[in-house]
Amino acid sequence: MSAKLLLAAALFLATPVARAQPTPSQDERDIRAVISNMETAWNRGDFRGYMDGFENPGVVFVSGGRIQDGWQGTLDHYIRDYGSPERRGVLHFYDIRIEMLAPDAAMLVSHYHLERAAHPQEGINTRLMRKINGRWVIALNHVSSYDPTAEQRQ
Repeated sequence: MSAKLLLAAALFLATPVARAQPTPSQDERDIRAVISNMETAWNRGDFRGYMDGFENPGVVFVSGGRIQDGWQGTLDHYIRDYGSPERRGVLHFYDIRIEMLAPDAAMLVSHYHLERAAHPQEGINTRLMRKINGRWVIALNHVSSYDPTAEQRQ
């Protein structure tokens, strides 16, 4: 074998192979659209628009060691605790992972960041998504949040 042929073979073997990313299903795209629409609604101060992503009235919402009282209780919580622009901040969901469990059920795990001057938050959402009447909604939402500045002080 010639040196040129050996060099060409070595370069070919050393070149990273682009791995094809699986194409998300229509259901996964629809679920991501729900989350994107929720983020947009939150950031414009539209809590009812944000709540469109949740099953109404039966959502189970767990946060801060408490279970909210369905859809209305969750909306009341958001208005009470995040109602002013300073407290609402700017919300961003990221690292969204979706696992389809059945044709009408999926598990979504994502991080979120709530940027605001006082008490910014980082956290993780674990969500059971259900397809009800052809529409994806959050049937169960569990939030685990923390103050990102607390880690910097340690």
